[in-house]
Amino acid sequence: MVANCILTIQGFDVAEAANCLRYYAGWADKNHGNVIEVHNQKLAYTRHEPMGVVGQIIPWNFPILMFAWKIGPALATGNTIVIKIAETTPLSGLYVSQLIKDIFPPGVVNIITGYGNITGAAISSHMKISKVAFTGSTAVGRTIMKAAAASNLKSVTLELGGKSPNIIFNDADVDQAVGWSTFGLFFNHGQCCCAGSRIYVQEGIYDKFLAALQKKVQSLKVGDPFAADTFQGPQTSQLQHDRIMEHIKIGKEEGATVYEGGERHGKDGYFIQPTIFTDVKPSMRIVQEEIFGPVVVVSKFKDEDDIIAQAK
Repeated sequence: MVANCILTIQGFDVAEAANCLRYYAGWADKNHGNVIEVHNQKLAYTRHEPMGVVGQIIPWNFPILMFAWKIGPALATGNTIVIKIAETTPLSGLYVSQLIKDIFPPGVVNIITGYGNITGAAISSHMKISKVAFTGSTAVGRTIMKAAAASNLKSVTLELGGKSPNIIFNDADVDQAVGWSTFGLFFNHGQCCCAGSRIYVQEGIYDKFLAALQKKVQSLKVGDPFAADTFQGPQTSQLQHDRIMEHIKIGKEEGATVYEGGERHGKDGYFIQPTIFTDVKPSMRIVQEEIFGPVVVVSKFKDEDDIIAQAK
């Protein structure tokens, strides 16, 4: 299993964006309504109509793929778009805009930049925007929903954060479980809303799994994102780096064991050591809160009833 920063962009972000747009292009001529037989003398029909202007707000962790996820379905169903690209990763969207202008008429896709509390807030509350679609944190999602409700009750689609559990039973292939658990958390430096940031291992293989996981994590190269053998590059910004380090600090203060990592990597840049916490309790913040970085907590469980209670 191989992944690095360059492959994340080329093999995932760009490639999956192309697949996404190709998929929705296939729906553009299939957006039909339905004919419904009410009774023997009457038929009713439905038809789908564009909503109009759709506001979209995307995050920075996969700036090309998130762009495609938003514009693909909106364009296929006949809408026009105002999309705010992330302020920390604007260049991807601005480059794509050079391609868009050669495909669509002016005004169909409108790309804007700016901070969330100004530009994002304007999109969420604008009376002429019929729908807003947002990918990002749960806290910001709540703010967007409130703004949409307070303006014109626009439709809202929210893709928010998570604290996804990986559950590994005694009969698992330990090598496969370690490999995919490592990938599931440390891919893209842990900056994924679906990152498997809680690993639950059944007690029969817990010690074996943990030792293998540590060995695997120690083998990950942290460094230059343009180097072919680098697995983990820097976090996206000073702000994100500091948030992750604060969570690591909180984990230590709350009594969790730093099994691996737990410190800044090097002296320059926004690099963080791949970090494993053990001896955690369900009430700890590192177990409860999305960290969005290369930090995983590993817990032990006894049986199905136990894991259902812990992983909920």
